[in-house]
Amino acid sequence: MDDTSGSLPPALPVFPAGERGPGLGIAAGLIATYFGLQIAVGSLFVLVFGVIALLGQPAQGHDAMMQSVLHRPAMQALMAMLSLGVAAPLTLLLARRKWPWLWSLARPPGFGFTPPRHAAYFALAVLAGLLAPLLGGLLTDLLAHGRTVTQDIQQLGSNTPLGLRIPLTLVVVTVGPLVEELLFRGVLLSALLRRCRVGWAVALTSLLFALIHLPGLQFQWYGLPDLTLLALLLAWLRLHSGSIWPAVLAHGVNNLLAVLPWFVAINLPG
Repeated sequence: MDDTSGSLPPALPVFPAGERGPGLGIAAGLIATYFGLQIAVGSLFVLVFGVIALLGQPAQGHDAMMQSVLHRPAMQALMAMLSLGVAAPLTLLLARRKWPWLWSLARPPGFGFTPPRHAAYFALAVLAGLLAPLLGGLLTDLLAHGRTVTQDIQQLGSNTPLGLRIPLTLVVVTVGPLVEELLFRGVLLSALLRRCRVGWAVALTSLLFALIHLPGLQFQWYGLPDLTLLALLLAWLRLHSGSIWPAVLAHGVNNLLAVLPWFVAINLPG
């Protein structure tokens, strides 16, 4: 990854006294907060539903009934949308309030919420979003030796009623990519660039991005190259375009390809 400083606006950002952008500790803390909020909201959803079920049903057989309902795809889809719908805006708000001066700066430590240097980067973003899962899939097949990589989100959506698949798809291809690009190609990448060269910063950010998603792959390690390749392409788009929006677009296209089988499956003959 080469240095992009010559292609970005030359003006240096003006920071408040004592501020130089995010550090590694606070970057890691914000990422942990985002995923922790999802877990907390999901747990609260289960708790509230359990209380409602307890009040409306006799005690006998209550636990079995609650487990049966919570494992229904529709309930799991609602929980996923609610968790992300709460965690994402709160995380965006925290970052906005913590570093308002970095939001619209193109060059790191800025977060790049500004138009790219050239509109062609949007076309490159779509291409990257389409190619990443294809190339990553080849790497995964090579390492998996015939084993199928299962993802929680694919299993969830394929069993969810059609009326919930559409809003779930919108969340997966818009909200998720936006906040994850802010966290990884915005806050974390900026923090790492303060401590190491561009290549190391991109590599470490990409590896952490892949590892964070490992639970969603049910800890199937051979799915990591796919995610790492995607993250490398997203970092390239972020640094070379001077904007985070091409990375958000590529991330969304990648996610869209992952959820398309939800809608193909409903049209297959039984």
